[in-house]
Amino acid sequence: MSETSVPVTAAPSASAAASQPVVAESATARGRRARIALRGLQVFLALFFVIASAVPKLIAHSSAAEAFDTMGWGSAGMYTIGVLELAGGIALLIPVLQSVAAMALSALMVGAFVVTLTYFNGENAATPLILIVPLALIAWARRSHNEQLLRLVRRRA
Repeated sequence: MSETSVPVTAAPSASAAASQPVVAESATARGRRARIALRGLQVFLALFFVIASAVPKLIAHSSAAEAFDTMGWGSAGMYTIGVLELAGGIALLIPVLQSVAAMALSALMVGAFVVTLTYFNGENAATPLILIVPLALIAWARRSHNEQLLRLVRRRA
C-alpha cells in the first residue's frame, strides 16, 4: 500500500446502524433557541404593553377614559397606570431590568385582575391572568440579572 492510499472498510450493516445511538442535539443549540424564543416573547410583550395597553391610556382614548371614570379613578389613575405600563414595557427590553420589569408587570396584572372582577363583573378577567404566565417565565429565566442590578445599585449608593 502506498502512503496516499486509504484502506477501504466495509459499510456498516443495517443491524449495526440501528444499534448505534442517535446523536442528541447539542445543548448549546437548544439553549440558543430558547434564548431567542424568550427574547422574542419579551419583545412581543413589550410591544403589547407599550402600544396596546399604555398608549390608549396616555392619549386618553375614549374607551380607557370611560373605564377609569367608571372606577372613579379619573384621568390621574389612567395616566399613572399608562406610565407604569409604558415603563414596564420598555424595561422588558433592557437586560439588567428584564426580571424586575416582568415581576412589576405581573403585580400590575394581579391588580388588573382584581379590578376587572370588582368593577367590571369579570369581563375580560382572563387577559391579565394569561399575561402573568409569560411574565413569570421571563422573571424566572432572567433572574440572574437581579444580581447585576443589585450590584449596580450598591455601587451607586
